[in-house]
Amino acid sequence: MSADALSDAGQKQREVFRRIAWRLMPFLFACLVFNWLDRVAISFAHLQFRKDLGITDTVFGLSVGLFSAGYLLCEIPSNLVLERFGARRTLARIMILWGGVTIGMAFVQGPYSLYVTRTLLGMAEAGFFPGVILYLTYWFPDAYRAQITSRFIMAIAVCGIVGGPVSTWIMTHLAGVGGWHGWQWLFVLDGLPPVLAGLMAYRWLSDRPAEAKWLGPEERETVRQALGHDVEPGVKPEKRSLRDAFRNRTLWVLSLSYCLTIMCTGNVVNFWVPSLLRASGVQDLQRLGNLSALPHVIGIVVMLLACQSSDRHRERRWHFAAGGALVVVGMLLLPWSLHHVVLTMLLLTLMVCGYLIATAIFWSIPALLLPRQDRAVGLAFINCCGQVSSMLTPVMIGFLRSRLGGFEAALTVVSLLVALGVLILLRCTTFFSASRSSSLLEPSS
Repeated sequence: MSADALSDAGQKQREVFRRIAWRLMPFLFACLVFNWLDRVAISFAHLQFRKDLGITDTVFGLSVGLFSAGYLLCEIPSNLVLERFGARRTLARIMILWGGVTIGMAFVQGPYSLYVTRTLLGMAEAGFFPGVILYLTYWFPDAYRAQITSRFIMAIAVCGIVGGPVSTWIMTHLAGVGGWHGWQWLFVLDGLPPVLAGLMAYRWLSDRPAEAKWLGPEERETVRQALGHDVEPGVKPEKRSLRDAFRNRTLWVLSLSYCLTIMCTGNVVNFWVPSLLRASGVQDLQRLGNLSALPHVIGIVVMLLACQSSDRHRERRWHFAAGGALVVVGMLLLPWSLHHVVLTMLLLTLMVCGYLIATAIFWSIPALLLPRQDRAVGLAFINCCGQVSSMLTPVMIGFLRSRLGGFEAALTVVSLLVALGVLILLRCTTFFSASRSSSLLEPSS
């Protein structure tokens, strides 16, 4: 084939996948925003309903843990259902149920009803994030996945920017309307969008490219050729037992790296940034909220550039390692700069940039390392392990901070865990690329 013909074919392929991205990604992005706003809501609602309902901090802490318990219980089964019955039905079911349960939380009367609704919410949300990651492997070949994943992950950063202001505005301005408390309106208004999105998902999404009526025959053939052996559109993967999937050592290595690198960093970013800013001398709540959003704004831009570079150079592991390195450097230096607001902001921005890069790049790697028939279980299991880590890491940080005083020891320990997680993944992908010659785990020549 001539160079001109190859160039035309490449341009045609890019146009097809650009069209698919514009069809799927804005909708999936909005759904993840709804998902994370729902998770943010409870932390703000607690500020009001603890007085209205007599909810103690112990009760609140248990309700947070019960969400994770429900999530863990249904995570893997949800992804297996998606693989068997399709993303359109599964994602619609997940969003309608979690939206309905969220609305129901507006009517809790005390600890026990809070426990029940939080457990049901975790069960309802289970499988959404890994389900979408799995769904994207049906549509985009390896060479496009870092950029595509980054556009999905970007919703997390957007929620870090708007979640707090939106939640507090609802609770402040709608308090007393219709005789309801502000926290009740927050749950209702957070629950309605996913219900509507779930109803829309059933009509908007197609399970696989071969079933997409909005693609022409030539476009479907282009997708089929680009995906190649990775996944044949419309073809179900061969059946494989859960025992066989869990015997895959690569799955355990990926899960360990995810817990140490992504989830440890995420807990610092999501729960401790306000405390770190306050320790640096920022006392005004409005200023603190504005400053906490700035690292996410910069992080979005840096993440998109890094993922574009990863796809352009057809390389994954060193881009992931670069993100992890930014986290380690920022986290190690952060405790020693807490009396300088500007320096603290610079290091927080470095840490958030590294976190977003590593997260987006990481979720493009399991599809390279796991056999096709293990991906549904594998992606769900990795996310399950992350939920366990998300429960344990805050406890560890709080314990070290209370026993030793300050953030120095806690952030040093977490940074070492992050570095270990990066090294584990580098070792895993080095072995994989040497044994199976994956072109996306090594830089292109």
